[in-house]
Order: sequence, then structure tokens, then C-alpha cells
Amino acid sequence: MSGETPQKRGWFRTFCRVCEWTSLGVLLLAAAAVYLFYNELRPKVIFGLRQDFAQAIPVQKVPAGLSSLKAEECGKCHREIYEEWKTSYHAQAFTDPFFRAYWRKDGEVWICLNCHTPLANQQPALITEVPRNRVEKAVTAPNPDFDQALQQEGITCAGCHVRDGVILGPFDDSVAPHPTQFDPKFRTTEICYRCHQVPKGPFQFYNVGPCGTFPEYEGTYFARERGFICQSCHMPEVERPMAEGGPIRLGRRHLWRGGHDPEQIKSALAVQLAADPPQPRPGEPTTFTLTLINAGAGHKLPTGDPDRYFTVEFRVVDGTGRVVKDQAAAMGRWILWQPVIVELYDNRLPPLASRDYRFTHRMPASPDALAGLKLQVRVRYHILTDKAYHTLKERYGLQGDHPYSFAIYEREVPLSGPLSAEFIPLGSLHHRAASCSQKG
Repeated sequence: MSGETPQKRGWFRTFCRVCEWTSLGVLLLAAAAVYLFYNELRPKVIFGLRQDFAQAIPVQKVPAGLSSLKAEECGKCHREIYEEWKTSYHAQAFTDPFFRAYWRKDGEVWICLNCHTPLANQQPALITEVPRNRVEKAVTAPNPDFDQALQQEGITCAGCHVRDGVILGPFDDSVAPHPTQFDPKFRTTEICYRCHQVPKGPFQFYNVGPCGTFPEYEGTYFARERGFICQSCHMPEVERPMAEGGPIRLGRRHLWRGGHDPEQIKSALAVQLAADPPQPRPGEPTTFTLTLINAGAGHKLPTGDPDRYFTVEFRVVDGTGRVVKDQAAAMGRWILWQPVIVELYDNRLPPLASRDYRFTHRMPASPDALAGLKLQVRVRYHILTDKAYHTLKERYGLQGDHPYSFAIYEREVPLSGPLSAEFIPLGSLHHRAASCSQKG
């Protein structure tokens, strides 16, 4: 039998009960704090609201002289522009399989539609109130003007050009069978701002927002010296009639090529490869330097969706194809999504900036072993990671087998003799980079 008195045992039991209730209270308090944080404080979408896209563009009526707001109606006269638009991601803004899967992942939240189907005519519900700017708590009402066929057109002609029964455009002397009006924003970057500068919200610590192409724009060389605006690269100039039978004008192609187009990426990124020494020697190390230069984009590379990134890959393979040595590096944004959004690291290339990636390999001592040796270099652009892609397919209904990474630069070089002309001595790298920057 224990030597403890009944009084001591009573105090001990009381102490244990107090500890039990205290622990339970702490757990309940912690659970309440977590619930309050995730349901009342932390937004459930990865960006915030801004006044100009907190609401869809108000319902637009069909201008006099037209039979509908559909792009096909515009294409009756503006045929070339219509055919270009049909090939664009603007036209696929609502139907694009990646958007559909991402949107499903985000609970098909309404705010995404304000850029992907910007007209209220294209949205099944109207937002009447957004309490405390909490997107998920928005109050909705059925939209009597909803046009499902127009919704499928994504960013359609009317989304940019129709306001208050008038067709807006970049010319002040248009003659057309419908009301027209000159709008100066078509000659500036303002027309792009609404959707290409998505702001951050509470408990979101991005540097420039989740999709911040607009504030990344370099305002000295490209904007002032070259006079570039977004349209300079994404809507190239072309001389042609704007409408069939009309006068020839200097207008723009309606293509908006961007991050889903490998050729557009290649046009912005210059790549140079150098070796030191330029003649590999048996038994000695050779250092290969790959230089990436953002020579043609006025914003960072990559830009837009924070999932996008580049990889730089080096491999040395022998005559049988066996990998002797490899090395890889990534360039993009690294973001912590939980419990709050924090941008941890950003090593993307600003406009006109360059970065060197070095790879050193000691050549085999035997000239015979050097005979079949090759260097393989590849730069790839990724829309998203392999893991994210498979998650979208397996859990969120991504349809089809869509390319989500592209080789932007690939070289295979034998290392058994003098290196090919694509290699340049290290001493001339800076001169070549400056020359490329000047050419834009």
C-alpha cells in the first residue's frame, strides 16, 4: 500500500483534472484560432481585389448596325482580324483545358471570370456585393442577360471594343456601318492593365502580385528609347485594310502570342555558349558557360502565372549514350502557399539582364575515351511542374495530352576535337551580350 494520505491523493487528482481541462481548453482555443484564420481572415483565392476588375464589365447592348456581339459578326467585315483572334489564347480564355482544370481546383470562383470572360453578358451570375472584399463570400444574383454562346468566346471582340452601344478603336476617322469612337487607350499599355496586373490580397506577400507582368515592365530602354508598349511584341504592326474594302492602315495583328508559344519565348531569350579552354584536353577540366540574356522582353522571363519556370540542363554522355555527368538549375519563382502566401525567392531574368550557368567536367585521361564523348545542353520552358500537371489530370479533370514544357535551346557537341563555331571564347561574351541587347 502507498504511504500517501487521502488528502495528498485528492490534491493530485485535482491537479490532473486541472491539467486535462487546461490542455483541452488550449486545444479548443487553437482549433478556434485556426478556423477563424482560414475562414474569416485568410482569403481563399490567391490574389486580391482591385476596383477595376472587382466587377465584370457591365452588360453591353448590341451596337446599331450589328446583329450580335459575337466575334463571328465582327468577322463579316474584319475577316483577317477575326481569323487571327480565333488562333489566340484570348479566344480560348474560357475553354482552354488548363484554365478549366485550374478553375475547378480553385472551386470555380467567380472572380476568375472577370478576366477570362470579362463581359457581364458572358457570366451566369451578377455580383451584387462582396462583403469585406472576401471573394468567397460574394452575394450573387441570376443574370438575365447571360449569353452562354458568348461565354465560350472568352476574351471576345466586344470585351475590348464595345462600350455603351459604340465600337471603340485606335482610329479617329473611321467610317463604318455602326457607331465608332476613338479611344486613346488602344495606343497605350492601359488596355492590357486590367487583367495583366493581378494584385495581392491580405496575408499574401508576393513581390508584385501573383501575375504581375505589368509592374515588371522595364520603363527606360524599351519604353523610352525604343517606344515599346505591350502591343509592340504581342500585337505586331501590319499594314492592311482594317475592314474589307477599307483604306490600308498601319494596324496590329490580333495574336497575343505569349507564354504558351515556344517561338515567342525564343524571340525574347538570347542564349550563348562558351568553353574554357575552347579545345578540351585529356585529363584536364573544361568549364562550359551558358549565358541567358533577356534581350527581347520588356518584362521578366518567365512572367505571368507563378508556376512558370525555366530549367538549364547540362549532360556529358559517352559513345553508348550513358550519362557520365549531369547538372541542372531552375529559374523562376518559389512561393510558399500555406499557411500564408510568401514569395520566398525570385531569380527570374529582368529585362536586358543576363545570367551565367557554369558546368565543369574533367575530360578522361585517355584520348580513346574522349572519342565518343558529347556535351548536351538544353534550356526548357515549363508552364507548370510535372507534379502539378499530373494533379490537374488526375484530380481536376484536365482533358487531353497538352505540351506543358518546351525546349527553347538544344545543342549536342562532340568533345573529341576543337569545339564548333557556336562556342565563343569567354573574353568576348560581354561584347556579344551588349550587342544583342542593343538589337533588342
